[in-house]
Amino acid sequence: MKHFLRMLIQVCLYFYCKFLWRCLKFVMRKLTGRCELQRICYNTKPGASRTMKIETSLRGSKSKLLQTSVTVHLDAIEKTIEDIMELKKINPDINPQLGISLQACLLQIVGYRNLIADVEKLRREPYDSDNSQHEEMLLKLWKFLKPNTPLASRISKQWCEIGFQGDDPKTDFRGMGLLGLYNLQYFAERDATAAQQVLSDSLHPKCRDITKEDISKFSKTEWEQKRMDKAIGYSFAIVGINITDLAYNLLVSGALKTHFYNVAPEAPTLSHFQQTFCYLMHEFHKFWIEEDPMDIMEFNRVREKFRKRIVKQLQNPEMALCPHFAASEGLINI
Repeated sequence: MKHFLRMLIQVCLYFYCKFLWRCLKFVMRKLTGRCELQRICYNTKPGASRTMKIETSLRGSKSKLLQTSVTVHLDAIEKTIEDIMELKKINPDINPQLGISLQACLLQIVGYRNLIADVEKLRREPYDSDNSQHEEMLLKLWKFLKPNTPLASRISKQWCEIGFQGDDPKTDFRGMGLLGLYNLQYFAERDATAAQQVLSDSLHPKCRDITKEDISKFSKTEWEQKRMDKAIGYSFAIVGINITDLAYNLLVSGALKTHFYNVAPEAPTLSHFQQTFCYLMHEFHKFWIEEDPMDIMEFNRVREKFRKRIVKQLQNPEMALCPHFAASEGLINI
C-alpha cells in the first residue's frame, strides 16, 4: 500500500510540475514577448550551456516538429529552422541571429547523435586479418610507434613490445573492434612524440629516490617493487583499447556532450572523438603515475577512479577537455 501511495504521489507531482512549467512558460512569453527558444539563445552564451538547454527544450516540447528536430538529417536542419520560426511566429528578418544560433545548436545536437552511430559502427566491425585495409592500419601502428625497429614478421612476439598480449594483435581487438585500432593509430600518428613517450614509460619503469621513511612503510617485497616503480609499467596497446572503451561509454552516456558542445562549433566528428581519446590516454598515463599503484592488478581500481574524475569534470557546463598536445591543436573552444 505504501509503495502504491508513493507511486501515486510521484505521478501527481510529475503532472503538477509539468502543468506548472507550461503555465510558467506561457507567462514568461507574455511578459517578455519571446518564446523559450528565444530566451535561451539571447540569454545564454554559446557552447554547452546554450546547446543543452535548447536540446532539453526541443525534446520536452509538446510540438511534434520541435521534438523531431533533434533527429533530422544534417541536410534538413536549415529547412527545420525555417519551420520552427514559422511555427513560433518569429520574423527571421527581425530576429536574424536566432536562426543562426538555433542552426549552430541543432548541428551540434544532430552531429552528436550521428557521431554515436559512426563510433558504434566501427566498434561493431571486427578486425579481419584477410582485409588488406585492416592489415595496413595495424602495420602502420607498429611503424608509428617503433619507427626505428623493423617488424620481423606479421605474426611475431615483437607485438608484445607495444603492449599486445600475444604474437597476433587481432585477438586483442575483440572487445572494441576496429574502433580500438583506429584510436591507437590516430594517437601514434597524429601525436607521435607523446605516444612514443607514453609507450616508453610503460615499458621502462623509472627508478625513484626513496627515503628511509618510505622504506619503513613497506615490506621487503613491496619496497623492491616500489624502488623500481614496477607499478608504472603496463601494456600500452591493451590500455589503449581499454581507454577506447572508456571514451565510447562517455560518448554513449551523453557525458561528452559538454566537451563536444564547447569545442565543436558545428557537428562533432570522428576526429573530435579520436582527439578526445588522445587526451584520455595522455591524462590516464599521468594519473596512473600519480596513483602509484602496487602492481598492474590495481588497474581496474585506478581506471574507475580516473573515470569518475573525468565524469565529474564533464558535469561542469563550462568544461572542455583541452589537450595541450599536437593532436588537438585544431579544437576550438567557443
